[in-house]
Amino acid sequence: MHGDHYAADQIHNLSKAQKPLSVHYDLEGIARSVTKEQLANRPSGMWRYREFLPVRKTENVVSLGEVCTPLVDCPRLAQRLNARQLMIKDESRLPTGSFKARGLCLAVSMAKELGIQRLAMPTNGNAGAALAAYASRAGLESFVFCPQDTPTVNVREIAAQGSHVWLVNGLINDCGKIVGEGKEAMKWFDVSTLKEPYRIEGKKTMGLELADQLNWEVPDVIFYPTGGGTGLIGMWKAFDELGRIGWIGPKRPRMVAVQATGCAPIVKAFDEGVEQAALWENAHTVAAGIRVPAAIGDFLILRAVRESGGFAIAVEDNDILDARDEISCTEGLLTCPEGAATFAAYKQALKSGLVSPDEFAVLFNCAAGLKYDLPPVERNLDCNVAIDYEKLKASI
Repeated sequence: MHGDHYAADQIHNLSKAQKPLSVHYDLEGIARSVTKEQLANRPSGMWRYREFLPVRKTENVVSLGEVCTPLVDCPRLAQRLNARQLMIKDESRLPTGSFKARGLCLAVSMAKELGIQRLAMPTNGNAGAALAAYASRAGLESFVFCPQDTPTVNVREIAAQGSHVWLVNGLINDCGKIVGEGKEAMKWFDVSTLKEPYRIEGKKTMGLELADQLNWEVPDVIFYPTGGGTGLIGMWKAFDELGRIGWIGPKRPRMVAVQATGCAPIVKAFDEGVEQAALWENAHTVAAGIRVPAAIGDFLILRAVRESGGFAIAVEDNDILDARDEISCTEGLLTCPEGAATFAAYKQALKSGLVSPDEFAVLFNCAAGLKYDLPPVERNLDCNVAIDYEKLKASI
């Protein structure tokens, strides 16, 4: 193993070089201690894969009932696009309604194991809600800082679940600066994306679970909404670990990082062939969760995308909203804007030939659509007068 080694049972943020730390396991030991058949007899959900996770003592597991999220087949959308197979992994079914539950469940469990009492993070919404819920569940104190225009539902959700929450007149990187600069004065532990080693281990379970659901096969291509990129990096790590112990074959999915045109630092870096992404100025998009102007794990995202033979792609806000409507009206699945961005990107990639209609694609919907503003409904009926049904028909 290259690079510096850090002891497992100690509190860590970034490495000495100010880069993210990666958790490594005795994979041979895992292969000896559990089989795929044994795993199949356990209850489904995130903790089914406990040997692949860093929590040593079960009493330190902080859980709100993390379910196995469904892989929803989308035959009508696939038919429209003349595609062989399209599925959406719907992460909205997790506690707090988003995939952030996976990462924060692990981070808070490890905080408990390591004796940390106070946690802080910047958030565009869903991660803060997950931190608030799991910290309260564990009896820990949490502090959350959100950009001023974070969806109101998220901000209220964070407060309602027991966190100290503030709105900041800046973007998520400005909120992150407050967390970093306050560490000494406030004595809190920084659980920002990739600034501690364990959120990525929780997100890794998306890859473990996906392979398990597909009978230890992997799809041809995965479209993933990318802000901080923990999930994409985590899944790539999961496939590597599964491959090393022989649970999956040599095939790997092509990993696609999906961003919005108003905030696409990873896409720009990918297109330019560089290893790190420059700060994106004046970041804006309707998909708040992927509005991350600078990702500390930029080089890890780009590495995973390139190693997998994937690509990075940006989509317009209008296409994101249209994609959300198309998915919900065609398949009955209400996605969040970030999840809808993956469908907009998939359509764009099919059109440009980046993806073939013969490839089996999995898109990730990362949160519940109900957490975001939806178009208003303004048609009214007066029940005290006779309804003109011909007129009603004509209005459809």
